[in-house]
Parts: sequence; C-alpha cells; structure tokens
Amino acid sequence: MKIKTILLFSALTTAVTVNSQDKNKTTMNPFFETYTTPYQVPPFHLIKNEHFKPAILEGIKKQEAEINAIVTNKEKPTFDNTVLAMENSGKLLAKVSTVFYNLNSANTNEEIQSIAKELAPKLSAHSDNIYLNDALFKRVKTVWNNQKNFKLNKEQAKTLENLYKNFVRSGANLSEDSKKRLREINAEMAVATLKYGQNILAETNSYELVITDKKDLAGLPNELIETAANDAKAKGKAGKWVFTLSNSSVMPFLQYSSNRKLRKEIWNAYQMRANNNNDKDNKELAIQIANLRSEKARLLGYETHADYVLEKSMAKNPETATKLLMDLWTPALNMANKEAADIKEMMLKDGIKDEVQPYDWRYYAEKIRKERFDLDEQEMKPYFSLEKTREGVFTVCKNLYGLQFKQLNDVPKYHQDVTVWEVTEADGSHIGILYMDFHPRASKRGGAWMTSYRTQKMENGKRVAPVVSIVCNFTKPTENAPALLTFDEVSTFFHEFGHALHGLLSNVTYESIAGTSVPRDFVELPSQIMENWAAEPEVMKMYAKHYKTGEVIPEALIAKMQKAGTFDQGFATTEYLAASLLDMQYHTQKGNISVNAETFEKEAMNKINLPSTIIPRYRSTYFNHIFAGGYSAGYYSYIWSGVLDTDAFEVFKINGLFNQDYAKSFRKNVLEKGGTEDPMELYKSFRGAEPSTEPLLRKRGLDQMK
Repeated sequence: MKIKTILLFSALTTAVTVNSQDKNKTTMNPFFETYTTPYQVPPFHLIKNEHFKPAILEGIKKQEAEINAIVTNKEKPTFDNTVLAMENSGKLLAKVSTVFYNLNSANTNEEIQSIAKELAPKLSAHSDNIYLNDALFKRVKTVWNNQKNFKLNKEQAKTLENLYKNFVRSGANLSEDSKKRLREINAEMAVATLKYGQNILAETNSYELVITDKKDLAGLPNELIETAANDAKAKGKAGKWVFTLSNSSVMPFLQYSSNRKLRKEIWNAYQMRANNNNDKDNKELAIQIANLRSEKARLLGYETHADYVLEKSMAKNPETATKLLMDLWTPALNMANKEAADIKEMMLKDGIKDEVQPYDWRYYAEKIRKERFDLDEQEMKPYFSLEKTREGVFTVCKNLYGLQFKQLNDVPKYHQDVTVWEVTEADGSHIGILYMDFHPRASKRGGAWMTSYRTQKMENGKRVAPVVSIVCNFTKPTENAPALLTFDEVSTFFHEFGHALHGLLSNVTYESIAGTSVPRDFVELPSQIMENWAAEPEVMKMYAKHYKTGEVIPEALIAKMQKAGTFDQGFATTEYLAASLLDMQYHTQKGNISVNAETFEKEAMNKINLPSTIIPRYRSTYFNHIFAGGYSAGYYSYIWSGVLDTDAFEVFKINGLFNQDYAKSFRKNVLEKGGTEDPMELYKSFRGAEPSTEPLLRKRGLDQMK
C-alpha cells in the first residue's frame, strides 16, 4: 500500500481560497464536497486545474492527522484500531489523486504536468513519513506478532500481511541514516520517473511526417490517407497529409507504405524517441532510475531491484522469470530468423539487395501474408468497426457472466470522446460504472490501459460499487467511415475489457486487496484470457459485421485468419521477449550501471543474439512500462500470464466457449477475489492444477521450433 490511489468519498465540505487574478476570490473546490453526481462519479464538469494542488495538500494534511490519531491511540493495538484505521485513512488524498493522475495520463496539459512535477517529492515524502514512522510500525508489528489472538478471517489476515510487509519493504527496519538516504532516493525517483514519461509524450507529439506529393502515399489504405489529411487540416496544413508517431498512424504507415525512404524516416523518428540529445532526452534518466532502484534494493537488503520486486510475484525471483523468457527465446528466435529469410527473398524479388531492416519487416510481412494466405488486413477492417466490436465485447460478457451495459448520457466526463456505461447483473442490480476513451490525442499518452476512479470495497455491510475506465489509442473515424479497427486493436479492446471486468466484478471487503490489486504476473490473466474469445469463429460471427452492409464476416475470411493465426509470431514474440530481457538486465544489476543507456541496451541485446532486423518492442528511452509505468522487473508478466490464460482457456475450448459452470468458477475464483489469496491457489481453485506451457507454445506456433 503506497499512498492509496484508490478513490473514496469524503463528507468534508469547505471552501478553498485560490490565488488567481482575483486574490480575494473564493471558489468551491469540488474535491472538498460530497459528490452529488449520478453514481457519485467525479464531477469532471466542475473540476479545474486550480483545484488539484490545494486538495492534494489538504489531503496530505488530513491523512497526517489520521495517522497521528492511530499512533497516539492509548488502546492496545488491534486490527480495527490500527490496520483498519490505516486502511480507511487518506480518503481525501485518494479522492483527488486518482482523478489527477488519471487525467495526467489521459487528458493532460502543461499546467497539470507542472503540478505533478511540483507535488511528486511532496507525495513521496508523505509516503515515507507513513512507512518510516517508528511508532506506527510498532503498532502494526504488534498486531502482526499477535494475530492469532485476533481470530482474523482470510481477508483480514491478508490485509494485515500486506500492510506489515509493505512497512518492512518500505524501510521500517532501517537505521536512521539509511532511512534518510531512502527518503532521498524516493524523492529523486518520483521526479525522474514523472519526467521520463512527460518526455516521451512531448517527443511523440513533436514529430510530424508531412507529405505534400500524392505519389508518396502509394500503398497506403484510403482511411489512413483520409485520417492524415484530416490531421493536416487540423494542424493548419490543408492539402497535405500528416503522419504521427501514435501507433494508429505510424504502424499502418510502416505496414503499407511502398516508399522505403519514408518508412525509414518515420521509423527512425519512432525508435529514437527521447533519444535526440535535447531537453527531452531520456538516456540519462533511464540510467538514473535504474541505479536509484538498485541502490534502494541493496539498502533494503536485496541483491537487486528484481529480487525486491519479484518477492511479491508468482515467479518469486528473477531466476524463475528469466528461465521462462529464455525457454521461449530459442524457439521464438528460430522462427523469427525463418521469417527474416522469407522477407529477404521477397525484397530480392523487388530488386532490393540490402539486408532486411526493421523498417522493412512490417511492410514485407504484410505482403507475404497476402501472398501466402490471400489475407489482406484491409479486407478484414470493414468488419471490425469500433461500435460492433464493442457490442461483441458486451455479448461475450453477457454470455459468460450475465452482465448488461447501458450507456449513460447524463454523467460528467473528462473529454467529449469518452462514453460512460452502467454495468449491471442480469437482474438489473448495479455492479459499477465504466468509462471508455478510445482515440489518440496530444493530451493522452500512448498505449492502452485500465484504471480506477473508485475501487470496490464493503462499507457498513454494503458493496461500494467501483468506477473504472479503459483508455486506448485506436484508429479514428473519418468523414466517410466509422472507426475501423485492425484485429490487433480488436484484441486490445478485449484485453483492456478483461482488466475492467477484474475491477468491476471485485467483491471483497477491503479496497487495498480489491480488483486488480494482485501481483503483476497475475493481473494480466483476466485481460489476456478475454483476447481468446475475440478470435473464436463462433464469437466473431456475433460482432464482425460489415459497417456498410451489416454482412457477417464470411466463413472464408475467418478461415484465412485462422490459417494465418501463427503468422509472424516469431517476430512478435522475439521483440516482446527482447524487451522483457532488457528490463531484467536493467534491474538485475548488483551495482550501479556506469555506461550510457545506448551502450547498456546494445550489450544486453548482444548477449541474447538479437538480430539487427528486430529491435526490442520498447527501447531504453521510451520504455514507459518499466521506467514510468510500474512494470519494472515485471514486463515478463505478459508472457507469464500468457501461460496462465492459454491454459485456462483450454477449459472453455473443451467444454464450450460459454460454459456456465466454468464461467461462474472463473468469476468466483479469479475476478471477484482480487488479492485476497495467493494467486496460484486462486488459479488452481479454477483450473484444478498448475498451468502448462504447452498451450502457449501451440497458440504461437512455437511448439515445433524448440
């Protein structure tokens, strides 16, 4: 439990004086009010930038008083007066922080970024003041040592265990000198990780590939050209075409542009983000963050940062996680080398004698797919409109769990592109609220994620319903067509919705162990298992309908997709594993890294013989997951969870895609349980045994490449 970032409600009502142009002006700060919005969602229509800083500072002050009340309590420490009191502290701070940091990711601006930078060390210090409070730790330790006397239930015991271990892992047992250094490290990291992410957003937004000659658009799909024209018009460059580094622009450009020179140009801009020796450069920040983490881990008694992180994971240690990655590395690399040879052969047919370059891969892979399987992604996209895909996701959830979704038009939202939905049980009883935000914009960081504005818990015997959100960067609609998704985007939609279900269906007592509050290498199970339904022919026929005619996707096209299912998986798996191993290299260092980030990355990739035709999915200067996103020493989690999800989905493949017994079991044992139990025990409660890697190898076509 860091400073809690879950959203709770405060009954505190007051006014705050804000220093603005009129220094005497007093405005009501919505964070100091009880939310009166429908379902008590954040009142985005009332929230202004000026509200954040005073509310966060007041939240810190209020939690300090709450912690002091726990420390000075004259009664003997108990679960209720110590552990539960801590669980319930910081409501105001959580209330405002959740909104603030979600907007900083999804709809930021310079003022929000400035506030975040200013408050980062203050929030870090506040967290340290809690976890390095000797008197507070003494009370928690007393409860921990005497827990048998309190007759705790399973959730109480887990909440106590997490709290006690969080104190120890946060430095509660350190000497005063070591605590002082730990505070310094935490403050430095808070600022560095924030700046790292801000630099990537700035670099992504600053680049434009402007095309003025129509012939340079050769090979590009019409909707991509139309989007580029719309983007150019919006930027005051009517009559031209603008391509950006958002994935929905750069990736299809690399996939379809027949202009190799332009592919190289936009590729270099993409893979050199935050690595241009300017004020947005992340090379030094990456090393600084890795070294600070390494020092902190050693200070706390761990050999490496990876040892520190993975202690709380399913893998338990970096050796186990690395073994899984390396077990998959050889078959993935063998397949990637075979794929590279096929690309080289096709390039020779085009008269190109150069070696295969990273900016060639997607273009020629698409040509090979079309030639080998008679499958063109542009042939598929008309069947994957965003609206129909959403209906498909809803249908899967209804068939599995009986869920219903109703769009709400009278609920505040933070951007006009956002839609809001009420999620209910089959009988109409309320489950939670879901925000969905799909398209790229300059104020949104790249990628896709799920987050919460309010985490589920029990209060006075009643379930407090969660408010969750999924944020993506999908292809935009145009004047002539709705948003038409690639199948990768369809899979991403299903993936993030799996995370949303984990948050929405949570049914536990304490918010600190609710929903997605589970180890990193378990949190991707609910998301990745959902992807499996997206690709099933039976399911595809439910949602894949032509946006113009309403025609259901033809059997022949589904057959082509299935036949090409493992195509290019050598490349996809290799680039992912390379990034995972790079993450591990950064975070298994037993001392400070003395070389620069470029050198470190090159040496790390040389160790595993990564070919020059492929780079890690994320390079050191734009690896947001590990340097700014909470996945340090944890990017392997996707493949670890891949073992879980493919093994788990076998149950449905064998017994029926919507088998109610197994759906109920998965909901009860995984989706509803949050972090109340050991994740492997939760998995075995559903599956009956530990997972096998064989289903994953088969799914990726790697079973024959060992």
